[in-house]
Amino acid sequence: MADKDRKKTYEGVGSYRFTPRQRRYLPVKRAMDVALALVLLAVLAAPMLVIAAAVKLSGPDEPILFRQRRVGRGERLFTLYKFRSMAHGQRITAVGRFLRAASLDELPQLFLVLTGSMSLIGPRPLIPEEDDVRRLRRALDVYLLRPGISGLAQINGRDRLTASEKAAYDRIYLEELSFRRDISIFFLTVVKVLRRADIEKK
Repeated sequence: MADKDRKKTYEGVGSYRFTPRQRRYLPVKRAMDVALALVLLAVLAAPMLVIAAAVKLSGPDEPILFRQRRVGRGERLFTLYKFRSMAHGQRITAVGRFLRAASLDELPQLFLVLTGSMSLIGPRPLIPEEDDVRRLRRALDVYLLRPGISGLAQINGRDRLTASEKAAYDRIYLEELSFRRDISIFFLTVVKVLRRADIEKK
């Protein structure tokens, strides 16, 4: 059944248990995260330095990185990093607008994949104030997973989804956690980024 046909709101599921196959896959997934993050950081080191310089030039008195507390696995808080896209409060810079449209502002999160705070693929981490989605994720056991740079919701609507639709996709990902699913999301993410699809115009 297609994902878009399964985005119902789950209620009161709770107490999810990983299957034996999923339990075997989890350490493999972690090893893949580390290996791929290292490769991507090596390949993208020069572009990231260029981006950092451009961000600094767009606001010399502002930091290069944007920092924000997010909710991670087990609902533990961690600090998420992005390339800064705003200056002087809430004004989006021209550089920041391009970085957001191309999802390049997310690249510093590769370091969080290395530290184990995030995964390449998983539910996007929420800010603590997003109570509605947090309650849904808690009920659906989504916090068993590390948050991801991309995830199932991101390739099925991203900014266009409601809170309940996002949580439903997160649950589907939890139930279908596998190598095949992660590889599929990874490559579909690349396609979505290149097409700049499902991004709110701000």
